[in-house]
Amino acid sequence: MDEVKNNILDAKDFAFKLRDMVTLLEQRTRNAKIQEYLYRHVASSSIPKQLLCLALRLAHEHSTNAAARRQLPLPELVPALVDDSYFHFVLASDNVLAASVVANSLVQNSLRPEKLVLHVITDRKTYSPMQAWFSLHPLSPAIIEVKALQHFDWFAKGKVPVLEAMEKDQRVRSRFRGGSSAIVENNSEKPHIIAAKLQILSPKYNSVMNHIRIHLPELFPSLNKVVFLDDDIVVQADLSPLWDIDMNGKVNGAVETCRGEDKFVMSKRLESYLNFSHPMIAENFNPNECAWAYGMNIFDLEAWRKTNISLTYHHWVEENLKSGLSLWQLGTLPPGLIAFHGHVHAIDPFWHMLGLGYQENTSLAGAKTAGVIHFNGRAKPWLDIAFPQLRPLWAKYINSSDKFITGCHIRTS
Repeated sequence: MDEVKNNILDAKDFAFKLRDMVTLLEQRTRNAKIQEYLYRHVASSSIPKQLLCLALRLAHEHSTNAAARRQLPLPELVPALVDDSYFHFVLASDNVLAASVVANSLVQNSLRPEKLVLHVITDRKTYSPMQAWFSLHPLSPAIIEVKALQHFDWFAKGKVPVLEAMEKDQRVRSRFRGGSSAIVENNSEKPHIIAAKLQILSPKYNSVMNHIRIHLPELFPSLNKVVFLDDDIVVQADLSPLWDIDMNGKVNGAVETCRGEDKFVMSKRLESYLNFSHPMIAENFNPNECAWAYGMNIFDLEAWRKTNISLTYHHWVEENLKSGLSLWQLGTLPPGLIAFHGHVHAIDPFWHMLGLGYQENTSLAGAKTAGVIHFNGRAKPWLDIAFPQLRPLWAKYINSSDKFITGCHIRTS
């Protein structure tokens, strides 16, 4: 401006110089946003050394200490695993610390812990650490079962659709050659597109632990009803009343996410997850239909077995892979929204409060009074990027004096 006032620059030169300055600032802003997305991706996708330490120490304990290898549950309690008079919960996880918090919070807040059965499903590599943890940290009188996927008869019989789909999914995602570095170096795409592609690379979206819930009827053929819990939730109330909810013949009891006081978290409809510019989606679904949440779900397995939900799920997953991920890009919720379409019974939002992993200004008072809180999002409570004011709601269920916790320097505050 001084140069213009002093007649050093005319209006035309001034306009060009101003344009160059604005372009430079826009480029710097874009680069800063992309770096932020990259750092978040790395922070949320990496395994903290404390969790790796815990898994390794427990695996060593499993190999050297017979007490860490004891049968779970004890032989006299095995009949309870198929007894529908108990409250059966299912947790699929490859994260020992997260699973321990879910289990501790579930049992500590139960009014009838002697009627609880928690079925912990894990993968082959995590089975030994998971069994060691729950063998050495019993939650009596609750009953804990730990099984790896390969221990299920159904899983070992032959082809498992979810695994076949995951293999194909991995091949489709491999088109992002060069990984995160190649994605962020693309100067032609907008930051939010780059952020979406980084999310696609996240290992959780190709984890069997995420997909296995669609096979609950086959995994638990003797049970009629279960509550499925994600490993990033915390239970804060007695959950036995969930068994008294009349599902009206529906399969999936879930909290809807299109209405509520939090307009950011509770404003999700089908258009938030599915690509309605694709004719296959547009012709079959209503973009304004309310979505619902995974994380804490009541599943009526008896009603489920009378439907084609699982087949529908795999059909749409296959179609999405054929389309190059153009029907939806991320997660197991989009195919779940499709497969359970017409089979969902809305339950009270008290039972499932969402957003603690991506909504920094979550109401702390509201979170404290919810029956179940869910740290869905990148800021998981076991990561350094967790929101400090919300993390204590999760960390309170970790025993700070436990030798494995202290030995691996796991923060409990």
